Amino acid sequence: QVQLVESGGGLVQPGGSLRLSCAASGRIFSLYAMAWYRQAPGKERELVASITSGGRTDYADSVKGRITISRDNARNTVYLQMNSLKPEDTAVYYCNAGTSTKDGHVPSTYWGQGTQVTVSS
Repeated sequence: QVQLVESGGGLVQPGGSLRLSCAASGRIFSLYAMAWYRQAPGKERELVASITSGGRTDYADSVKGRITISRDNARNTVYLQMNSLKPEDTAVYYCNAGTSTKDGHVPSTYWGQGTQVTVSS
């Protein structure tokens, strides 16, 4: 069982940077694959980035080169460093604890409450 709490969102100008954090409970945090999803108004929730328990990462094509996912198992925390932000990055960002498969991240029912990221001039 895992509880997740996201933080770090806010309003930034295009080209700016943000670092999102997802703090998790539980001693088995290190066994989960973790991922960041985002959902813009009127759109489906989409996978942005994922990281396996072994540290392998994967990214959506739209964010490659601009976003980095990382984890600190000692702190039970997953991060999403976002640089060169664009207006189309505007969304509510959610973290998820799940399972990594050959087909990618499979989400569990463990979601955070979300943190709003708005990129606008």
